[in-house]
Amino acid sequence: MQELGQIIDRLEPECLGVYWPMRSEFNAAPLWHDDKVGTSFSLALPFVRREARQMHYRLWDGAPPPLKDECGIAASDGAPVTPDVVLVPCVGFTRSGYRLGYGGGYFDRWLAANPHVTAVGVAWGVGEVSEAEFAAEPHDQPLALIVTERGVVA
Repeated sequence: MQELGQIIDRLEPECLGVYWPMRSEFNAAPLWHDDKVGTSFSLALPFVRREARQMHYRLWDGAPPPLKDECGIAASDGAPVTPDVVLVPCVGFTRSGYRLGYGGGYFDRWLAANPHVTAVGVAWGVGEVSEAEFAAEPHDQPLALIVTERGVVA
């Protein structure tokens, strides 16, 4: 996904919030290990708390994550941080910038609490859902753009 690397470079993040892929999510990790993508930013991984239903980011050194969060997702033990740009995994998406996840609402709550952050969805093109099939709900947060292996689609 060369275009995603170019977008990251153009956004010039100080701290890039990424995700550890699970199931069949797109694995964008090669991008921040690629010398062609800017290295002037730090990385952060989300950490989810189940009971409080909240998510925050922790600084990450890019090595295999040392622990799992309360949902069993690989996480960092770094200091809490608020990235200025985040990559958000999308199980599905619409051309208007809404995403489908796994139903926990963690990313939507975090994005609502951090409206100054640029959120870039990362998805497989096959995950596109028509606007008629997906009605955004009041809590759904639109992403600034969504990138697939086919390019920018939203």
